[in-house]
Formats: sequence, structure tokens, C-alpha cells
Amino acid sequence: MIFLSYLLLGALAGTLAGLFGIGGGLVIVPVLVFSFKLQGLSPEILTHLAVGTSLATIVITSLSSIRAHHSKGAVQWPVFSVLTVGILLGSWLGVYTAIQMSGPMLQKAIGIFALAVAAKMWFGFKPSESSKVPGRPVLIAAGGVIGWASSIFGIGGGTLSVPFLRKCNLSMGQAVATSAACGLPIAVMGAAANMFLGRENELLPAMSTGYVYWPAFLGIVLTSMLFARFGAQLAHKLSSEKLQKLFALLLLVVGCEFLFSM
Repeated sequence: MIFLSYLLLGALAGTLAGLFGIGGGLVIVPVLVFSFKLQGLSPEILTHLAVGTSLATIVITSLSSIRAHHSKGAVQWPVFSVLTVGILLGSWLGVYTAIQMSGPMLQKAIGIFALAVAAKMWFGFKPSESSKVPGRPVLIAAGGVIGWASSIFGIGGGTLSVPFLRKCNLSMGQAVATSAACGLPIAVMGAAANMFLGRENELLPAMSTGYVYWPAFLGIVLTSMLFARFGAQLAHKLSSEKLQKLFALLLLVVGCEFLFSM
């Protein structure tokens, strides 16, 4: 019965991710937090477990996204390769940072992030464009910041990397495609760090490796990719502006719940 609930959560996360055009982490983390609360897991570990499990699912879901973007020649691999140097280090440090935070504190940090993304989507803030791609030191530093923040919040980094890549004079299509590729090293290092650094926590439930809970991982992966296609098809039938406003409202509710529920 519990596994069935994760299949449903994956279907919901996939549909919303496809519908709103964002990575699944912004949906998966809050849904898993609420699910783990219902299961009676300790407040000290349930948010960390949600973040780690979300990053593990992104390892799988990002592969199909990368393949699709690569087939269109949109991924800027030279930019990706330099960013990845910083991303790998930043992602490890991000998980270490998150583990130093209490469960309630991490939940509040995610709530603030959700509200910030909601404001960005509601008001339609867009990054200014630059005239050229910056040098290696800037790209590596930017990758470190993107990896650090993304692994704290359990996301693939699109909300952070797309604006940065637009400032690097990449077209929107190239920025989205390269950002999707960056989600893989973020997720691989973030999931690995969560499994390694969280392995000795005595509050973890059975069938988990560190802060990755395998029943939730499997259920989400099995259904999220399928339903993401359904959500994407539905998105083409609805106004993109209205969809953006709806998702902003959803994030507003999630952010307020995370900030004021504990």
C-alpha cells in the first residue's frame, strides 16, 4: 500500500513537472516531506530523506531529458564540462551543509527558496543577457554555487542555472538544454553524498541507504517519466502565462507550509 502511494506521488510529480516545465525536485521534495510526515518519520531526518531521495530520482529522469536535448544539438558541451568541475565540488559541500542543519531548519530554508521561485515566476523576472561566455574561473565558481544550492534543496538546478546561462549569451533553448545536462552531475554527486554522509544516522527507516529511501525512489521513477509526457501534452493546451501563475501559487502554498508548519 505504501509503495502504491509512491507510484501515485511519482505520477503527480511527473505530471506537474511536465505541465509547468520545471524539474521534478521542486515538486518531489515537498510531496515526500508530507508523505514521510504521514509515515511518522522523525522531523529530524524526514526533510533530509526527501532531499536525498529527490536527487536520486533526478539521476534517472535527467538521462532522458539530456538525450532529447542532445538529439537537437542544443547542449553546449564545452560550457557544461567547465561548469561540472564546480558543480561536483559544490554539490558535495551542499549536502554537507544541509546535514549540519536540523530537520526543521532545512525545511524552512526550502520554504524560503520556494517563495523566492514563486515570486520570480509570478512577476516574470527575466535575466539580462551578456555579450559573451565568461572564462573558466567564473564558470567553475558559478557551477560551485549552483551545485551547492541545488543539493541543499534537492533540485536539478534549472531555476538557478538557466538564468546564469542566459547571462552567458546562450539562447533560451541552449540554456535549458545545457541546464538539463548540468542536472545529472548535480544529482549524481548529491545522491552519492547523501548516501555516504547520512549512512550512520540511527533514525533512518529500513530500506534506505543514508538519506535515499529506495521504495520512494523506485515508485517515483517508475511513474514520473511516463506522466511527465502527459503533463507536457497538457501544457500545450493551456496558456503558458496562466500555468506560470498557477505554479507560483502552488509554490507559495508549499513555502508557507514549510515555513509555518513546524
